[in-house]
Amino acid sequence: MPEVHVDTPLVTLEIDGNSVTVPQGTSIMRAAMQMGTQIPKLCATDSLDAFGSCRLCVVEIEGRRGTPASCTTPVEPGLKVWTQTGKLAKLRRNVMELYISDHPLDCLTCAANGDCELQDMAGAVGLREVRYGFDGANHFDKPKDQSNPYFTFDPTKCIVCSRCVRACEEVQGTFALTIDGRGFASMVAAGEAQPFLDSECVSCGACVQACPTATLMENSIIEAGQPEHSVITTCAYCGVGCSFKAEMRGDEVVRMMPYKDGKANHGHSCVKGRFAWGYSTHKDRITKPMIRAKITDPWKEVSWEEAINHAASEFKRIQKKYGRTSVGGITSSRCTNEETYLVQKLVRAAFGTNNVDTCARVCHSPTGYGLATTLGTSAGTQDFDSVDEADVIMVMGANPTDAHPVFGSRMKRRLREGAKLIVIDPRRIDLVKNPHIEADYHLPLRPGTNTAMLNAFGHVIVTEGLMDEEYVRERCDLEEFNRWRAFVADPKNSPEAMEAFTGVKAADVRGAARLYATGGNAAIYYGLGVTEHSQGSTTVMCMANIAMATGNIGHNGAGVNPLRGQNNVQGSCDMGSFPHELTGYRHLSTDSVRQQFEQDWGVTLDPEPGLRIPNMLDAAIEGSFKGIYIQGEDIAQSDPNIQHVIAGLSAMECVVIQDIFLNETANYAHVFLPGSTFLEKDGTFTNAERRINLVRRAVKPKAGYADWEVTMMLSEALGYPMHYNHPSEIMDEIARLTPTFQNVSFKMLEEKGSVQWPCNDKAPEGTPIMHMNGFVRGKGRFMITEYVPTEEKVGPRFPLLLTTGRILAHYNVGAQTRRTDNVVWHPEDVLEMHPHDAEDRGIRDGDTVSIASRVGETTLRVKVSDRMQPGVVYTTFHHFGTGANVITTDYSDWATNCPEYKVTAVQVRPTNRPSEWQSQYYKQREATRRIETTAAE
Repeated sequence: MPEVHVDTPLVTLEIDGNSVTVPQGTSIMRAAMQMGTQIPKLCATDSLDAFGSCRLCVVEIEGRRGTPASCTTPVEPGLKVWTQTGKLAKLRRNVMELYISDHPLDCLTCAANGDCELQDMAGAVGLREVRYGFDGANHFDKPKDQSNPYFTFDPTKCIVCSRCVRACEEVQGTFALTIDGRGFASMVAAGEAQPFLDSECVSCGACVQACPTATLMENSIIEAGQPEHSVITTCAYCGVGCSFKAEMRGDEVVRMMPYKDGKANHGHSCVKGRFAWGYSTHKDRITKPMIRAKITDPWKEVSWEEAINHAASEFKRIQKKYGRTSVGGITSSRCTNEETYLVQKLVRAAFGTNNVDTCARVCHSPTGYGLATTLGTSAGTQDFDSVDEADVIMVMGANPTDAHPVFGSRMKRRLREGAKLIVIDPRRIDLVKNPHIEADYHLPLRPGTNTAMLNAFGHVIVTEGLMDEEYVRERCDLEEFNRWRAFVADPKNSPEAMEAFTGVKAADVRGAARLYATGGNAAIYYGLGVTEHSQGSTTVMCMANIAMATGNIGHNGAGVNPLRGQNNVQGSCDMGSFPHELTGYRHLSTDSVRQQFEQDWGVTLDPEPGLRIPNMLDAAIEGSFKGIYIQGEDIAQSDPNIQHVIAGLSAMECVVIQDIFLNETANYAHVFLPGSTFLEKDGTFTNAERRINLVRRAVKPKAGYADWEVTMMLSEALGYPMHYNHPSEIMDEIARLTPTFQNVSFKMLEEKGSVQWPCNDKAPEGTPIMHMNGFVRGKGRFMITEYVPTEEKVGPRFPLLLTTGRILAHYNVGAQTRRTDNVVWHPEDVLEMHPHDAEDRGIRDGDTVSIASRVGETTLRVKVSDRMQPGVVYTTFHHFGTGANVITTDYSDWATNCPEYKVTAVQVRPTNRPSEWQSQYYKQREATRRIETTAAE
């Protein structure tokens, strides 16, 4: 259906003798649906463009010959349409008879029985018999394709409606499917008649969802049967925040179906959210609390009461011996807003310290600092729908098709419609060039030179007069703008001068900067390739500078948009998880803010900021920090310089882990409190576009309690009782204390589906686009962004630069996705290396290599790839045995301590054995396994 604007002319016509008025461009089928008339259909669906191939939706139009398809025929003024006549009934039965004659006779045993549109339409058109027999029925000689671990393709049931092919093209944008053959021999094929697993299919599930028969069917439905009820909830993977129906039989989830009214995903999904939810029932789930005196002891299962009381008594003992600030906590970007809020409240009110931090410290803390400094708010400026109006899309340090695939599909659709694309990334990501998209500019800069690149953009914008001066005069601080203009105009910031640092041709930089400044609505989307640098905060401010200078903030199709990595990393920041801020990014040193919380919580709060995660670990090694409560984070795998992390954890006297699995950090824990998955709790997540979505409980918590209840029990045992009967009451408290959440409640979210903060009296419906009528801070603030090269330098010993990232099949440290069939696509982390670098070292594709930095060494298998530029290597960090963060250093962002994961000087050499760290790691795991086995016996 075409997009309808408020000024679209209206058309009045007559359908079955009834007058109906609809927007111009509406199809006759859609107009009939509006008045309550359902026209039979098979190839049409509201998620795809009209196709008109099934011939079931034919209608008669007075004064016209033939019977046009209603799905592809637009309305016209004065038309008289008939949807139900004797002629149409006969035509539809004949068409359906042909479909059924080419279909297997197994309706009673078919997995789609009860959820098959072919069955439904046969009944709708009154088909009772088939005259043609079934001898030539569809492809009986074709076996099922069961190569994909999540769904089965049965060609015998295909009616060649092309819905799967169109879904792959229009919704996902992968173009993995086609129609092979002609006539009765035609059938759907993946790639060049390949098995689905070997084709370009990314297992997003769009084809399965679009299929009207059992041709493409989820294996979970084949095994368990059709669902009989559902719960609408929010995906717990990346920061897109897709809405799903958790479809169930009894108390068992059998399918996750993307919810078409989800405002972040509009009914689309990726392989993780759609299929990789099996970890929630994996045998590795820990469902009983455990304690131990020393980390070399076996775990002992205990009651919840004993575990909670033991943890509380240990924290009390430590504080009595070492002082109030000797303990702290880490909140989770995987848990709900309400659970995160309670953890930081526990640390501040029950521990009496501000030693609380969150995983955003090691990913998007520079986003918060940079955007708050320049624009006034620590979050992205747009909603995802805004990309539909972008004329120029700049992707910097992000790989949306892998890390944010549902939004990546949306972006690809806009690019196919004609938007221009600039990619700034050391690696040739999928968006740079494929059969359907090609970037107008790919600027493969050297890792660590983001600020240099964007200063060169600023230089071109200023010296070539490409600014929106009226916008700047009205919206920005002119004194600071003039300082910035003089700074970037300096020849030292020119593309020619910066080429020595970035390695990118000056002509390409000038062309890309001109395109960004003059190509219409220009939107910046960025990821961890921007923030995880020593100048992460500086680069974020650079992006805000050029966006303000060109008037590209405050309207659709523009903005500065961080693509947040984890499902609730935005929310964990919003909830006051940083050691210097309370909820809504308000500094705790502000008396009026702090006093509001003191009055509500009934305690006195310390006005001094607490320790960040790196500071906690440093203090632990020094001997002054002795206890920590970690909810849903695995810092022993995800944080940099793992040896340092392990040293810090090992020096503590009480480490309490709350998680669903015994993660790597749990190797150094003394108390383990079982966690709950997103399917086992109520609450909210906040996605990368500031959208607050409800999470609804589908099944009971396997360990007996949701995470928010566990935190409440621990707080009470510490002597600070919290009384909530439901997470909605926690949100009410958050709204009471947080101006940007003032009008948010579970009741509102139930009514509206979701809302984007700020949501208060000034914006009662929420705020899809920020800064529309002025910047939150008042006048936009241009910042001087001097390029300072990282201290991590290449040299004779370490001549290559390592950068890291994610892959489509896995999420973060892989604790969830490795416990699903997603391991089929990515069973191990590999090191991507340019052919020249490999040849210089005598390395061939598939070889095992040692990769060493100044702080550590590990081994990986090599994938020789021209996606990399010479001098740069790349790996992921999804598998615990890889040890990618054994070699990343302690260098970090100057403002926020966000680690510089993306720039590590390394050397790569052939090897035939694991690194010393890996050998010790596997010895430790084997020793732990033996201890646990002995204890169990």
